[in-house]
Amino acid sequence: MSSPDLNLLLVFEALFRQGSVTRAAAQVGLSQSAMSSALGRLRVQFGDPLFVKTRSGMLPTPRALELAPALTDALAMVRGAMGKREAFDPATSSRSLRVYMTDVGETVLLPTLMTYLEERSPAMRLETAQLPAAELPVRLESGDVDLAVGYLPQLPEKIRRARLFEEHYVCLTRPDHPLGRKGPLTLKEFLSARHVLIASMGSGHQVLERTLAERGVHDNVALRLPHFIVVPLVIANTDLIVTVPSRVAAATARLMKSKVHPLPIPIPSFDVSVFWHERVENDGANRWLRAALVELFGHGS
Repeated sequence: MSSPDLNLLLVFEALFRQGSVTRAAAQVGLSQSAMSSALGRLRVQFGDPLFVKTRSGMLPTPRALELAPALTDALAMVRGAMGKREAFDPATSSRSLRVYMTDVGETVLLPTLMTYLEERSPAMRLETAQLPAAELPVRLESGDVDLAVGYLPQLPEKIRRARLFEEHYVCLTRPDHPLGRKGPLTLKEFLSARHVLIASMGSGHQVLERTLAERGVHDNVALRLPHFIVVPLVIANTDLIVTVPSRVAAATARLMKSKVHPLPIPIPSFDVSVFWHERVENDGANRWLRAALVELFGHGS
């Protein structure tokens, strides 16, 4: 293979980050037709389609995922050598950062975080990303995701982290639910209830699913969802019960009438942390946002 054209590497990076020929073209200052032509040359250069058009946008092939970390590091080195690193001023910066978190995490973190940004860094832009947990290490390494926040024990040790808080599970029902009326929700009541199960909480929460399955709860799952957003509405209008992290339950209870119950089965608590790749350790915007998350949420259980 001949030596790669640096401009084509910029095209690769833009397509990897944006997942769209149109948005990638805007990022690098090319017309859409020029971007398509550059993608064609990239495909020839690497002998692979690299990005495939799907309903979800231009998704990277396995070969592109393999190439992304090395190519992104190479571009970072070139930019550093050319002195293009700019000082970060949160009051004026319009940097855009992409943060991985589930919609459960969004419910807990985003209201407080966006209020903080509006006051301290009003021009900064955030984009949240939800993607398969198996892809997260390479996405952090490549720079496609700047930070990740959540319970993510599957991330390798080379990914840096800072603990935010300890969390535990509780149950959530409508206020006048027939269960738990005469006292704390009992184990018998919990096991006999009809449940909502949320799959989006991430692979770190498999201990919850495994424990519920061992207790036979899976036989009583009335609704299984890939996201949290509709759960409060379902709970408010049915006799269904859901097990969620305590801060999610508290946030839900503030928005609509609901009742929080202690979980009557022992499940270990877990740490919610912020994660980043060593490559962005000294990036001003990334470092500032990490510090903001620790300031806002970095306290005890």
